[in-house]
Amino acid sequence: MTDTIDALVRLRAREDADKDAVIDPSTRVTYGSLDEESRRLAAALVAAGVGKGSRFGLIMPNRVEWVRLAVAVTRIGAVLVPLSTLMPPPELVAALRTASVQYLIAVEQFRGHRYLDDVASARADLPALRQVWRADALPTDGAAPVDDIAAAVTPSDTLAIMFTSGSSGPPKGVIHSHGNALAAVRSGMAARCIDADTRLYLPMPFFWVGGLAGGLLSALLAGATLVTEEIPQPETTLRLLEREKVTLFRGWPDQAEALAREAASVGADLSSLGPGSLEALLPPEQRASPGARARLFGMTESFGPYCGYPADTDMPRSAWGSCGKPFAGMDVRIVDPDTGTPVPAGTIGMIQIRGPHVMRGICRRRREEVFTPDGYYPTGDLGHLDDDGFMFYHGRSDDMFKVSGATVYPSEVEQALRTIDGVQNACVTDVSGAVGALVVSARPVEELRADARKVLSAFKVPTVWLLTESDDDVPRKATGKVDVAALRTLLREQT
Repeated sequence: MTDTIDALVRLRAREDADKDAVIDPSTRVTYGSLDEESRRLAAALVAAGVGKGSRFGLIMPNRVEWVRLAVAVTRIGAVLVPLSTLMPPPELVAALRTASVQYLIAVEQFRGHRYLDDVASARADLPALRQVWRADALPTDGAAPVDDIAAAVTPSDTLAIMFTSGSSGPPKGVIHSHGNALAAVRSGMAARCIDADTRLYLPMPFFWVGGLAGGLLSALLAGATLVTEEIPQPETTLRLLEREKVTLFRGWPDQAEALAREAASVGADLSSLGPGSLEALLPPEQRASPGARARLFGMTESFGPYCGYPADTDMPRSAWGSCGKPFAGMDVRIVDPDTGTPVPAGTIGMIQIRGPHVMRGICRRRREEVFTPDGYYPTGDLGHLDDDGFMFYHGRSDDMFKVSGATVYPSEVEQALRTIDGVQNACVTDVSGAVGALVVSARPVEELRADARKVLSAFKVPTVWLLTESDDDVPRKATGKVDVAALRTLLREQT
């Protein structure tokens, strides 16, 4: 079993040396070259002082070079700390401090951010930081025995610290080992529909678990080819999909819808895409009925999805709208949010998870602060399990609110609004005891309200509306999640 990054990369180099591993719009690398180039880079990093257990930060958008660096760092047992390119300076400095980053590689600038300047101005507040390299000026010399160093890395050694946050609260550093991370990804491979013949397009940033686990490590485990890019744009993305004959598209739903609208006008041939891809890009005959396919469900703490169903297969009719079933090796229970007592099937409660795929811990927090005495992690998510073991998601426990004494789950309202024609996205929250919704749509609010009444109980229909024509107007945190506090402020301005 390949339970470390080094063992996995060696396996791919032996079995698939000439096969493309990762492709971006300007560069590609085979599995054989990835092994050789990351080995040389690892030797140079060791000569510069990086070793097993060193905390190694990386700020870079999706590209082949990100993958080379990540493999070089992790195969020698250093701890990868992928940092969001979206972080403003205070959040970046806080993340570097939280993870005690000792070595850092960063692009000089990206989309208006100047990371090296931000770090330099806060250097006095980063006592652990020893060395910073510009991404185009990396160390190159080194003759360290990389094979011997890599052989000492075990599945229980820390692989990465991934930063995440809920819709409120500061980001937290989630610690994953080689073994738990790779096991988590392996458990969801069938649900992702990824195998050795897959040419996977995934634009999600590698600094998020969706990009690292769902993209890079999924491709490495399967021996698939990963296609990615720094800044997706409809026309350039379509040409990339066409040129590389991508077979599986796992981007964002709104991105898929935008590409589908653009495909005809640019004459892009997407016939290579197959089942399991986001359905907006598939021919009508390959699309499922609404709710028939599972929505993979997980979190950074579980290193991606822990619940799902094959993305190309309809679930049993009774399970439509669910997230599928917990993957093998994951123990899921539903408890009363107040007492922590397990509740019967069909009852909504707090989701708790336990198992070998779950994180090892959270930076600067004691184990007893993170896990229950019997080892479960309280996720903060609400859901229920049906009699057949399918899990249904009902939103965050700290997001639900009351309207006229009745409970409203924002995720339920959001899902219903997204089924309305012309709605690309919807974000819902409490606005002083009323249901507020920011909706991405060009349709008039009167029409949307009328359609909402057809799919929602009266008390769940938004009474405060904010319409926008671009998903870019949705307030988000550096982790990519909706900033609920900012959303609530925007909606209050409409009252």
